Amino acid sequence: MEVSSGKPFLFPHGRFGVILLHSYTSSSADMRMLARHLERQNYTIYAPVFTGHGSDPLTVLEKSGPKDWWTDTQFVIRRLKDMGMEKIVILGLSLGGLLATKALENDSTLAGGGVFASPVTTWGQSNVPQFFPQLATAYYKKAGLNSREINERIVKINQLLPKQLTAISEMTWEIDQHLEQIHQPFFVGQGGRDEMINPHSGKELAEKLLAQGTPVDYHYYPQAGHVLTVNNAHRQLFADVTDFLQKTFEV
Repeated sequence: MEVSSGKPFLFPHGRFGVILLHSYTSSSADMRMLARHLERQNYTIYAPVFTGHGSDPLTVLEKSGPKDWWTDTQFVIRRLKDMGMEKIVILGLSLGGLLATKALENDSTLAGGGVFASPVTTWGQSNVPQFFPQLATAYYKKAGLNSREINERIVKINQLLPKQLTAISEMTWEIDQHLEQIHQPFFVGQGGRDEMINPHSGKELAEKLLAQGTPVDYHYYPQAGHVLTVNNAHRQLFADVTDFLQKTFEV
């Protein structure tokens, strides 16, 4: 969860497509290094920016919500299908992982997918309520706002945030209740020093999926924090994702 600028990007390479969904309040910047790595493997990569994201944190709360982000996800899947991709895998970080999981539950034509540091089974244990105002304050300071302007925005954020987090919780509960609909290969990456969500989230999700017969590729990075795509685990994560995609896309 990091406020940053970023635009959607599409790297068209080859007949297999990979969708990369970013985290809450962030942007496609979460995914750019991974996308470049996978582009070199000759995959077509699409990383959208969820509605309301990529700029002022207040915009996330005032002008978007889970229904918008689900619509965004469906659009990206349709776009790659329209491009003629033979197979599509969908992966997401944190919030993006929730939407990727939902997509796998609702679209059996997807070849596989998975999550990086995503609280599919443990959303209620996240530290988002504490981190959102802190990160928003840092964003506004960087943008050059004065103390009064920052305080006004943080007051608004504290007013609006609970409602949106409740909406995300409701979506997450629904996703958790329909995991049995996932039969495709599923990747799970989790950091042991995750400061945003319960570090046991990944293992709990993997065990739940394995118990129902879903093939799971689980990876635990003991020294890594939340944003696995850019932190000290990113090189190992990229290698693990590459292996997962090679197996999933096998003809």
